[in-house]
Amino acid sequence: MAKTTDAVSILRNRFAATPEDAKLLAEEKLNVYVARMIRNARTEAGLSQADLAELVGTKQPAINRLENADYEGHSLSMLQAIAEALGKKLTVAFVDEVA
Repeated sequence: MAKTTDAVSILRNRFAATPEDAKLLAEEKLNVYVARMIRNARTEAGLSQADLAELVGTKQPAINRLENADYEGHSLSMLQAIAEALGKKLTVAFVDEVA
């Protein structure tokens, strides 16, 4: 196997050795992506977690959980509410898996 410095390749080689491992890694990547997306959109709007929570009609700890990469309870309705509160459009897509 050729040496690489590409982080994604290293993670795939090291942690996605089986199809089950690859599935778990993909799920974790999605959780990280959604958490970062929420945090980045909130900070870009100049809002605190408490500010966003008030706009969405929830409490600050709920926004904190959503911005945590370990959280697995993202719902489309909550993501839609956040998008609306931030003046954004939520887009969801099915894409082909990368081998």
